[in-house]
Amino acid sequence: MPFGVQVQILFRAPNFKITLCVTFLCAIIISRMGKITKYLNQLIIGNVFDSPEILEAYSVDRSVLKIKPKFVAFPESTEDIRKLMRFFNQIAAKEIPVSVTARGSGLDEGGADLSSAGLVISTEKLNRMLEIDPRERLVRVQAGITLRELNTALSVSGLTIPIEGHDGDTIGGLISNAPIDNNANKYGGISNFVERIEVILANGECLQTSRLKKYNVAKKAAEKSMEGDVYRKISKLLKTKAEFIDVLTKNPSMDRSGYPTITKVQRKDTLDLMPLFFGAQGTLGVISEVILRAIPIAKNPMRVVATFKELDPALEFAYAIKLLKPRTINLYDLKIIQEARESGKNLDGVIRKLEDGFVIFANFDEKINLCLKKLTAMQNDFPRTAKFIFEKPENRVTLNEFENSLSVYLNTAKDGERVPVLTDFYLPSHNINSFLKDLKVLEEKLGLDLALYGSYATSIYNLRPKFNLEDKDFNKKVATFLRAGAYVINRQDGKLAGGTPEGRLKAVVTNTEMKDAERDLYEKIKEIFDQNNILNPDVKLGASSKFTLTHFRDTNLPKIMI
Repeated sequence: MPFGVQVQILFRAPNFKITLCVTFLCAIIISRMGKITKYLNQLIIGNVFDSPEILEAYSVDRSVLKIKPKFVAFPESTEDIRKLMRFFNQIAAKEIPVSVTARGSGLDEGGADLSSAGLVISTEKLNRMLEIDPRERLVRVQAGITLRELNTALSVSGLTIPIEGHDGDTIGGLISNAPIDNNANKYGGISNFVERIEVILANGECLQTSRLKKYNVAKKAAEKSMEGDVYRKISKLLKTKAEFIDVLTKNPSMDRSGYPTITKVQRKDTLDLMPLFFGAQGTLGVISEVILRAIPIAKNPMRVVATFKELDPALEFAYAIKLLKPRTINLYDLKIIQEARESGKNLDGVIRKLEDGFVIFANFDEKINLCLKKLTAMQNDFPRTAKFIFEKPENRVTLNEFENSLSVYLNTAKDGERVPVLTDFYLPSHNINSFLKDLKVLEEKLGLDLALYGSYATSIYNLRPKFNLEDKDFNKKVATFLRAGAYVINRQDGKLAGGTPEGRLKAVVTNTEMKDAERDLYEKIKEIFDQNNILNPDVKLGASSKFTLTHFRDTNLPKIMI
């Protein structure tokens, strides 16, 4: 059947055989880790390494943590991943568990792609576009392809996946973290563009998701396989926890910790397991392939920058332009832009002589003439001190420099690093003013410079103060900032894990706040998919506060990205 007609695809046949003498291999693990590496290299086409240099390189991501794995694998096919999973699942059944962590480009800010004394499966070599149907706007890719690689290939056909993330984010990583990106208010985030996924389960079986009717679910559940067990047990869980899941559905929370997407699995008389993998951070399976639906690239985009001395008019302007449905609306503390200017950026034409204040930056990608007319008319409704810049050919370079100012701010901190601790948290728009008052108290108490920035359109914000990682009290200061900041966020009806899941770092707070009924539901989901608890077991619900807070880095990362 043609790829683009009914989104029907068989990724590959699931049957394969590996002959293992498990008892013998368990003895090898205990006696000598190097023999395991040799065995695994014989088992898969790709490579497995345990050399100190490679382990060191994969002991950090973009978080504040450093955790060294025992092995790093570079599979070259889905079959390689299946063999690795089956091997480690078998030895775990013999009560010798080795954790398995999937990792894309290593850009996670919560430590979810680090492995504690286990195996890191890097998808770096699984980065191919496998199939494209421009007419149906469908594309099938391996999970390790990056957002930049994918959108560059799609652009030839005039298509794109409209996710605002780092160019190096992999598609598998975007699904695993399911961030609420700056474009999400208009386009809905990565989950809106994924049609199907292929996942390697804990025992090495291949699960290909689709929305199944009741009859087909029963047929799957009758199969004598792990996939059958998953369908059977999830169906049962949906029945036994129906009342509680219904409450979660009717009262959705912005908290993305645990597996809240369980509410999207069942729809009328159909069931689809795919929603569970959005935000699961590799704890339920390893994503190997993905089918996505692209959209046409927007034509004639336009940017708008407005600076305000006071917060209230800035928020009024943001609210007014939100009604015009721009792609993004970002809010910046002017301190961020000032620091970029001090680093050499020519931003005088944007912020003039303002020493403090706020900036609203918006992107429009449709109905530009109508929007421009309305935006021009708005200027008279705001104080004379407010400055408005609408994109034109003559100021395009200035706006490009402005758009790069956040990257400058995050990457030019002297004598320290702006580590991601309180990032991607949810803050309701009506509480921004009171939140900033609380933030002022926190600044004075902790001796930190806390400049707020984020998306007004999605209500997802960030704080990135500078820390000196060589300070002997660094761990204590970051832990204090995390907990105090989380308190202030909760006090203003926000959610610490509002824009991205909890990983390891945010779990220090979210695991203590989760209600028993919710935790019980999520633990059952984890057990269904990972009976031997080998898939990222110390991430999300399994994260240990003590372990996390004692594994902070003591050196700065290379400043290569925001």
